[in-house]
Amino acid sequence: MQLENIFRDAKKKRRPLLLDGAMGSLLESRKFAKKDLLWSTRANIISSPEVLKIHKAYIKAGADIITTNTFRTNPSTLEKSGISKKENYIRTAVDLAKEASENRNVLIAGSNPPAEDCYQRNRTLSKKKLELNHHYHITNLWNCGVHFILNETQSHLDEIEIIAKYCSVNQIPFVVSLYVLPDLTLLSGENFFKALEVLNDYSPLAISYNCIDSKTFSLVYPIICKSTLWGAYLIVFDSKKKNNSRITPSAIEYSEITKRYLPKNPCLVGSCCGSSPLFTKYLRKMIDANT
Repeated sequence: MQLENIFRDAKKKRRPLLLDGAMGSLLESRKFAKKDLLWSTRANIISSPEVLKIHKAYIKAGADIITTNTFRTNPSTLEKSGISKKENYIRTAVDLAKEASENRNVLIAGSNPPAEDCYQRNRTLSKKKLELNHHYHITNLWNCGVHFILNETQSHLDEIEIIAKYCSVNQIPFVVSLYVLPDLTLLSGENFFKALEVLNDYSPLAISYNCIDSKTFSLVYPIICKSTLWGAYLIVFDSKKKNNSRITPSAIEYSEITKRYLPKNPCLVGSCCGSSPLFTKYLRKMIDANT
């Protein structure tokens, strides 16, 4: 079945695809990632058994989609960290996801992050460097064999268009997941409706929302059109608060929060920073019980 049909069927059947949960924050909590620019990237090389273990745990918990550990393998990050052999980090991450899936009926999403820090309002890269960053990272993820590109935590309108145009022109299936501020604007200042307008011109598999809390998403949710292919995977803790204080105290409560959004038929749901395979397990139970 074509990928587009898989996403459409998930919405039509009112049974959303289940995306896995956190990788970077989970590796960090287990001391396999440092709070620096590379974050979880080194784990692909020096702690690959742990990355593989986490992928397998999400699959066992019921995930339909696992995400490559490539949130910080983009050229901008690796070059700033003095790493020249960028392809090794990307290919290793994709290969770990492939090994974990073991020919099961699981999709592999290639994580493509913002070129700079995902919460950064004012960027230092020129438009040309932004283009080179995304073109390189997307191309390498795709050539390594992911099923689609998951462009995560995107909140700058020009980057969103660069990504969408490149994927569309090169016939690479993609999802864009937006990071929206509580006033419903992007980090670049525009209302998030502007991003939706841009994306509608390029036919993504779905438009998603991630790394925002349930309170912010409750403002977005009423505006979502029921016919839109959409998804959400929300944050479990606030990384900007001391000690990563939790927004939702348990996997059970998170699954109940996600359950509220099923009436508008999302095509995918999952969990973001601070989550674990336990969150996926309870989301799986919730989906199975309500679809």
